[in-house]
Amino acid sequence: MIDWTDRHCRYFHRLLTRHAFLYSEMITAAAILHGDVEHLLGFDKSEHELALQLAGSDPQALAKAARIGETFGYDEINFNVGCPSDRVQEGRFGACLMATPALVAECMGAMREAVQIPVTIKHRLGIDDQDTEGTLDKFVDTVAASGCRTFIVHARKAWLEGLDPKQNREIPPLDYDRVHRLKRDFPELEIIINGGLASLADSQRQLAHVDGVMLGRGAYQEPFLLAAVDAAIYDAKTPSPTRREVVEKMIAYTQDQMDRGAKLHHITRHMLGLYHARPGARAWRRHISENAHKPGANAEILREALEIVQEQARNSRTGI
Repeated sequence: MIDWTDRHCRYFHRLLTRHAFLYSEMITAAAILHGDVEHLLGFDKSEHELALQLAGSDPQALAKAARIGETFGYDEINFNVGCPSDRVQEGRFGACLMATPALVAECMGAMREAVQIPVTIKHRLGIDDQDTEGTLDKFVDTVAASGCRTFIVHARKAWLEGLDPKQNREIPPLDYDRVHRLKRDFPELEIIINGGLASLADSQRQLAHVDGVMLGRGAYQEPFLLAAVDAAIYDAKTPSPTRREVVEKMIAYTQDQMDRGAKLHHITRHMLGLYHARPGARAWRRHISENAHKPGANAEILREALEIVQEQARNSRTGI
């Protein structure tokens, strides 16, 4: 999720779940080879297990970028051929590559030869007028021949003509059954489902048919659902964190990052949904949104917002 799952977002999410696998935002191979690598790839060691999601269409450039990612300590390289944005198409990467499975397989093979860590792929059911029954199986079969064993499938088509990125997340119908059939057709592969899943209950139902579930915007918009993942999915026995405990840790993290030059709102923007559907949720969002950009604002903005939420929660319980 470009511009969403940056290092601050991932640190925040890791406070909520110790076991869920985290993914970076999609980064092009060219950006890594020619840009500020520390800024693009740096992360806190607490974020493990962590995958680097790459985009591109040049096998050798992708191999070099994957090798750099491995050097930085990422646990997995994920190749994104599912993003339908305009800038992705102009650069000939993302979902448009589903039209060229042989090239995708070549890219996967180059990355697998370059690194020792797993290389996985994320893709759609198909693009535009493709028949998802025939072309999806062919795509997976071709890419699997490169040695790839893990396929993360967004259960929608991508329409590269006629729909913008936001519409591509909402208008093409979800087809979970097609992903389930893919797992039945390729039982030897790890098939992970993605798309439109917004609750832990939805995820658990999917696990009866596939090997894993990837949550995107659902977890971003309602992040506290991640606090139940470890016990429900991984059978962890440690207590789930409370929202207050998470905020207290984020206050310390935020101040440390600001001391290193980070901007306050670049961190706090990821936390706006923490009190989703709870008393004080609107006041939490408003206090942070209205104050994080102000000159001189610091991590104490979060403590102030926390106190507001706690006061509203007490009033709610006493009927005031």
